[in-house]
Amino acid sequence: MLSRLEEEIAACGGWIPFARYMELVLYEPRLGYYAGGAQKLGPGGDFVTAPELGRLFGRTLARQLRELSPARVLEVGAGSGALAEVLIDELGCEYLILETSPELRARQRERLGPGARWLDAPPERFRGVVVANEVLDAMPVHAVAWTGEGIMERGVALERGELAWRERPAEGELLEQAGAIGVAPRYESEIGLVGQAWMRSLGSWLEEGVAFVVDYGFPRHEYYHAQRAMGTLMCHHRHQAHGEVFFQPGRQDLTAHVDFSALADAARGAGLEVLGYATQAQFLVNCGITEVLAEANIENALRYAPIAAEAQKLLSPAEMGELFKVLAVGRPSRALAGFSRGERSHTL
Repeated sequence: MLSRLEEEIAACGGWIPFARYMELVLYEPRLGYYAGGAQKLGPGGDFVTAPELGRLFGRTLARQLRELSPARVLEVGAGSGALAEVLIDELGCEYLILETSPELRARQRERLGPGARWLDAPPERFRGVVVANEVLDAMPVHAVAWTGEGIMERGVALERGELAWRERPAEGELLEQAGAIGVAPRYESEIGLVGQAWMRSLGSWLEEGVAFVVDYGFPRHEYYHAQRAMGTLMCHHRHQAHGEVFFQPGRQDLTAHVDFSALADAARGAGLEVLGYATQAQFLVNCGITEVLAEANIENALRYAPIAAEAQKLLSPAEMGELFKVLAVGRPSRALAGFSRGERSHTL
């Protein structure tokens, strides 16, 4: 991977935007993290997502989806296929998967067999439910620094054969968005232009239905808080989280927290309505996770402790419960059970 980065940096005059670096180390064919063959998710990988903990998350989400009576569900970035497996069992409708990683797609096919159908690109038109669980955090972000000399775009260069941060004056849309964020220098953070573009594209092909985005992040006023002056970039390797973004490029996960205000703005700009925004814990409680937990305990009383531990991780403020959020957008407007209490779209 390093030689590929050196080649790219040289071809671009000695500097590439961090967003391009992130794109290469995650998605470059055969070399990027999500394009390689190593296991990424689950106990034997680098990190665990909510569906990897067990079936509780998927069964609870299915209660919300069932309320919408979808003829089709489209999951964007299905990971190991764990969530798809549960939703297919629970809903029994046509299940589509949009997956850019050939390696993950192969794992999904092995797990799901004929239960799903894979797409190579977003559909031209779609009616149904879209699910994106821990997808937006892995989309490339632009790194920005607010300095005494102005707003700078942070990028990557080579210094004595080593990858290193280098800054250039920000331009265009990046400068425009960064200029609207009121922070005091020196402040470093990220702006998810790619994620915003993805949300706008969703508005172009989601004719009718609801899209649920589940990820870790904040509304804008919390994202750019003074206590977060070093940004949100994070790497994951063998269940260890750290901030060394140039460590073993292509062999570790690289993510950024999601600015849900920016996503909501992009959705509205694309003609979609914001239908709800809440913490993962509140959303799952609203959807009836306690009933699902009771059902699971009755089905297999011997697994009570593992299921209880799974619920604790999904709901606890110290685990996924508060940091993870659920944003629903779509058309036309409708009430959703998952946001019946504790709805926070007024904070976006």
